[in-house]
Amino acid sequence: METLLHLVSLTASKLLHFSGLSDYGKALKTTKMEEKALEVYDVIRSIRDPEKPNTLEELDVVTESCVEVRDLGEEEFLIIIKFSPTVPHCSLATLIGLCLQVKLERCLPFKHKLEIYISEGTHSTEEDINKQINDKERVAAAMENPNLREIVEQCVTEPDD
Repeated sequence: METLLHLVSLTASKLLHFSGLSDYGKALKTTKMEEKALEVYDVIRSIRDPEKPNTLEELDVVTESCVEVRDLGEEEFLIIIKFSPTVPHCSLATLIGLCLQVKLERCLPFKHKLEIYISEGTHSTEEDINKQINDKERVAAAMENPNLREIVEQCVTEPDD
């Protein structure tokens, strides 16, 4: 019975491949991931830099290409963001990561898992910062600090909010 199921599955797979339906399904999935990535980018592009009056988009800290979305199944997605601090020794890189975390958790209307990283080679302590901004306990503890919370709120609040 198992062999028969395997043959049926293999035959169906070959039929889909030769008919082009398999490629069509992949194209639809790719388009959906690209749409989700743009949706994510739209949320983070307006975050303000903690030191400057500019947005992260204006400073090229985030770009469309820094957002990747993968399908985890059952309408859940993995969002991977790789941002680039303006200088390799940026003292506020962790705070920027925190702002990204907070804004996405608040604003995304779909189920997701989030991974935020500093782009490789763009910061002198990227490994340590990556651990910090992806540690849920550290993020929660940081948001309990009233001073940090106020700074994050200023950065993530839209100008017309």
